[in-house]
Amino acid sequence: MADPNLKQLISTFIYASGTGDIASHGGSVTAIAESLESITATLDSRTRHLLGESDTLWREIERLWHQLSDLQTVESTTPSACESETNNNADRPTAGAHAELCLSLARFTRNVVAGVPQNQEKAYEWEPSIRQLLHHYTAWVYAENEQGILVARVLSQALANIVTGNEILAAKLWNTYTNLSEKDVVILRLLASRDPRTLVATIVMVLNCIDGSLTRMKILTRTDIGVRMCILLLDDMVQFYDADEGSDGARVFDVGYEIFSRIIALDLIPGLFARLSMSGEIITPHQTTVLKLTDSYLQASSVGVSAGPNARQAVESHGRLRPMLAETFLLLSTYAQRSIRDSLESPSSTATPEQNAAASKSTFDPPSSLDVMLPKASEALVLVTQCIVTITLKSADADATEKAKIKLPQDFFNEARSGDTGIVESLIELLHLLDLFLPRINFGKPVRAEGAAALPEGVGDATGFTYLKRDLVRLLGILCHGDKAVQDRARVCGGVEVVMNLCVIDERNPYLREHAIFALHNLLEDNPENQRRVELAGGHSTNETQGDRLD
Repeated sequence: MADPNLKQLISTFIYASGTGDIASHGGSVTAIAESLESITATLDSRTRHLLGESDTLWREIERLWHQLSDLQTVESTTPSACESETNNNADRPTAGAHAELCLSLARFTRNVVAGVPQNQEKAYEWEPSIRQLLHHYTAWVYAENEQGILVARVLSQALANIVTGNEILAAKLWNTYTNLSEKDVVILRLLASRDPRTLVATIVMVLNCIDGSLTRMKILTRTDIGVRMCILLLDDMVQFYDADEGSDGARVFDVGYEIFSRIIALDLIPGLFARLSMSGEIITPHQTTVLKLTDSYLQASSVGVSAGPNARQAVESHGRLRPMLAETFLLLSTYAQRSIRDSLESPSSTATPEQNAAASKSTFDPPSSLDVMLPKASEALVLVTQCIVTITLKSADADATEKAKIKLPQDFFNEARSGDTGIVESLIELLHLLDLFLPRINFGKPVRAEGAAALPEGVGDATGFTYLKRDLVRLLGILCHGDKAVQDRARVCGGVEVVMNLCVIDERNPYLREHAIFALHNLLEDNPENQRRVELAGGHSTNETQGDRLD
């Protein structure tokens, strides 16, 4: 080793470590920690490689890791004995002194392995000791202890640096942790931390472990341990969603989003979505968060898609996502319809247009109660609807040759069924019920259907229902565009009248009127039967709706 100053610092550390007793002499612990901090302060790209050549140094570091983890195991299992010995030996190191030494070791390890594969491989041999110490410093007794939080943070950073950029070690770490019992997986404990810097290091480690590996991504989304990690990740992202730009909290969200972007890109969301369900719950908070992330990803990935290879890729992608969205839409829509009917004590609308028209004029008693899950189901339904709209529109620019080779999303969603009910029929029925259930807000005042009783204060609140009518009618317009069979299906179940009734201003559904007009245009285009239905209902001339279609 050519650097005499560095050589002297290493000699000082080895002497302090070799002659000291960290179990019984506090002075030794302090001397070792200080000498190790001096070495850490000199580390740069050159010295990291130089230190990798010092076998004596690495042996001492390894011995200290093992000693510390053994000591913490003893202190965790027999605290009363340790306290008794402390009282009899004034020089005996305190738990705080051991924490400082652990902090110095973690800082050294974190810095010495960065970007040096040979150092990473050597340091990985200490992983069991680091894991044991992480388990100790993430215990509930350290939840509000600043020193304990700091030690856990730096230990997590050291573990992350050991595997960063090293595919072999990342795979080895991932396989080890996902095959442990849940109580021994320190990643789970770290993801439950309240410290954003600890979370950043942990989430980066998870990202590095799964990046580029379909097998490890499947483990994350399909196994009990992996799904538990996803649940904690989703909780962390919700917690820091509104964090200030550039803060550690914002990084928690950004890196977490990177992980879920990879899950969505590999079409693994449906399996995870199913694992996040709960018996007796129509939708869970974690499923809703997954839908929000999926909607955001689809919106972002649709930017720049045009005719050509990108358009074809848009058509072919999300092969498993489309069935999940169709199934979830029908499930949520059916649930919402049943819940609204229960609130209104209304029978289901029938298939004949005349009876639908009569039903729309019926007088209903005010809802006496509201299903507490209905707003949550409606919120999720908005997200599912937006995802279907984005996927369908992304394929619109594919050329005719490409479209002829595979089934378009529009065709897929039009053919999706739950029993005898398709998305179009379910969508129209829900729109009909929503118009009875939720008064429109026109210039700040609720507008009830003619003859309907006034709602009691607080009932019919739009929380959870915002944009629902708008997005449903937009989806209807897209699904029926250029497809006479779907136009006819919509007419048979009273869809023309329902859409006509939505050509109004509603402050809870911005641009509802505009989307309803375009949907009506697509329902009437080249369909004389639907046009006659508008004329019979006393609507405007069909020529007024024959403008450009909504793409």
